[in-house]
Amino acid sequence: MSSAPAPASVPPTSDMSEQTGLKKGTGREERAPVSAPVAKQNYKGFVAGVFSGIAKLSVGHPFDTVKVRLQTNTDGRFRGPLDCTLQTVRKEGVRGLYKGATPPLVGWMVMDSVMLGSLTLYRRLLLENVFSKPHLRQWIPFSSNQNLSTLPSFGHGLAGIMAGTTVSFIAAPVEHIKARLQIQYAADKSKRMYSGPIDCLHKMVNTHGIRGVYRGLWATVFFRAFFFFWWGSYDVLTRYMKDNTKMSAPAINFWAGGISAQIFWLTSYPSDVVKQRLMTDPMGGALNDGKRQFRGWKDACKAVWRERGWRGYWRGFVPCFLRAFPANAMALVAFEGVMRTLP
Repeated sequence: MSSAPAPASVPPTSDMSEQTGLKKGTGREERAPVSAPVAKQNYKGFVAGVFSGIAKLSVGHPFDTVKVRLQTNTDGRFRGPLDCTLQTVRKEGVRGLYKGATPPLVGWMVMDSVMLGSLTLYRRLLLENVFSKPHLRQWIPFSSNQNLSTLPSFGHGLAGIMAGTTVSFIAAPVEHIKARLQIQYAADKSKRMYSGPIDCLHKMVNTHGIRGVYRGLWATVFFRAFFFFWWGSYDVLTRYMKDNTKMSAPAINFWAGGISAQIFWLTSYPSDVVKQRLMTDPMGGALNDGKRQFRGWKDACKAVWRERGWRGYWRGFVPCFLRAFPANAMALVAFEGVMRTLP
């Protein structure tokens, strides 16, 4: 997925008053000292996030490989998701579905930490400095009639955009390397341009410098701006389920996380297609991998439209959509299990 961090791993945080020091119902700020359990919770969250990333990769990466190959294939090699899967397994074995798995596995350990940490920080800052101010809140959409000590769903969406932008500076090179490894179709390693993620990174840096590694950064930032819909819908669903069902908190997290992940992909998928085309475009020069086609995001976007019209922006959507729920559900199961197990 373009993979995004484990959203379902985050417990509902509709009421941010305890985290921000706002006295409930007043909007008045009362600072409280940070207690030891908070630090302990941070430690547990980091460790649990590592296991969450492993679970997400194990379940989701084969879907992601099929998605990327369908998104970037222009020669009619595959008839659809099933054909792509069968061809990959037949020619490259099951391991072919896990090509490029190392970068996201390592990257997600860092990305989840940055994403979840920055998301919590931005939620707190938005509540303290914007949404707790009556004179500001009255002008913000869908926020004027709610409790001043509660961050509204619109605020969760804004925090998602900010966190998505922050984590993009880590995600862009990880996803760039992953995508180039995933479109290496040769079963014989000696016939591949890159022997692995380190070799891919080394060759790109030597040939195109850091700018080459970060090719597709702004496309990544644009794609992750759709985290607004992910985290906004996650909060809406959490509130609804808490008020209208008798489900436990883990069950609410499970369903809200899975459904909101699918909402995110429904809104963001075309931008992911363009990002992948840009990241798998030949880099040219001394790397000798072909002639570069796209100068930037706009060129890749036009090429997709020119080749297949509006349908081109939805190539590979089925495996992506099928992946969204189980991958995030498993990430949640791992996260919650480790959180309960750790002392």
